[in-house]
Amino acid sequence: MKQYKFILSGGGTGGHIYPAIAIANELKYRFPDAEFLFVGAKDKMEMQKVPQAGYNIKGLWISGLQRRLTFDNALFPVKLLSSLLKARRIIKQFKPDVVIGTGGFASGPLLQVAAIAGIPTVIQEQNSFPGITNKLLSKKANKICVAYENLERFFPKEKMILTGNPVRQDLIDIESKRDSAIQYFNLDSNKKTLLVLGGSLGARRVNQLIEKELANMLSQNVQVIWQCGKLYLEDYKKYNSANVQVVAFIERMDLVYAAADIVISRAGASSVSELCIVGKPVIFIPSPNVAEDHQTKNAQAIVDKKGALMLKESELDSQFSLVFEVLLKDQGKQNQLSENIKLLAMPEATKQIVDEIVKLIR
Repeated sequence: MKQYKFILSGGGTGGHIYPAIAIANELKYRFPDAEFLFVGAKDKMEMQKVPQAGYNIKGLWISGLQRRLTFDNALFPVKLLSSLLKARRIIKQFKPDVVIGTGGFASGPLLQVAAIAGIPTVIQEQNSFPGITNKLLSKKANKICVAYENLERFFPKEKMILTGNPVRQDLIDIESKRDSAIQYFNLDSNKKTLLVLGGSLGARRVNQLIEKELANMLSQNVQVIWQCGKLYLEDYKKYNSANVQVVAFIERMDLVYAAADIVISRAGASSVSELCIVGKPVIFIPSPNVAEDHQTKNAQAIVDKKGALMLKESELDSQFSLVFEVLLKDQGKQNQLSENIKLLAMPEATKQIVDEIVKLIR
């Protein structure tokens, strides 16, 4: 049997890294003898997270364009040329059968070079509004696996396959993990557990909200697991107490979802997909600081199906306390949101994406 070689590229945030790792894990399950290489951006979180998942990674000297005039922007042409040359060397030496991109700047040079070399390429787009890298790469890609419908205005229709987003397989059955989750996080089983997710780097406005509302939440017999992000841990770790756990990052997402009764979350594509799988009542607070406000579009797609609540940042001061309190006290509403969001889950996404990859190499 042929020993296949796969290169995966994507990074900058967990939303690009974890889908790539999920795809690699499924490929490894099907082809135990395959060789894998990840390519990311130097100094970004993928350089730590990918080796932790058991894969080799090489870094490119690449970063995105800033919206304002900066020194980094002036360096962009140099970085791009450097990355294209290094990507060419990587492709030449590793000789992959397929190159898979999950978004982020590092995937741009790599998939571009692979396409020019005639190597099959697959793009996995997580968002309802694609990033610039994937839009540019789509012209030469063989297949584009998408998580949302109606993306024909961005991608060639004949290349698109609706698969959903890859999620960690350990999230598929979290109900059975509830008791061990409560023990793992040392929680009180008689209290409701609120899980706050601000994304891998953290979310300033969400953190400010939780700081402001914390005393009120605790007065309602709530315990909090607050993932504030590594950029903000020093500011908020002072709130650690018997009923509050402030952490930069959560490794055991399966257990934290199992323990949670209510979730407050940003609406990045991977988070939305995971929350559909785990089926917890959610209040989405989309980040307004992303391209084309795509987090609001991600969340709205769930809200439209009565699967979640959403508050914009501009509404937090006036509406959050009431919305949270009403949800906390209404078990029927919690159950309804859980049932409705589960209907939107696409738990077979990773397998479907790998099915499409396999078609290109068989």
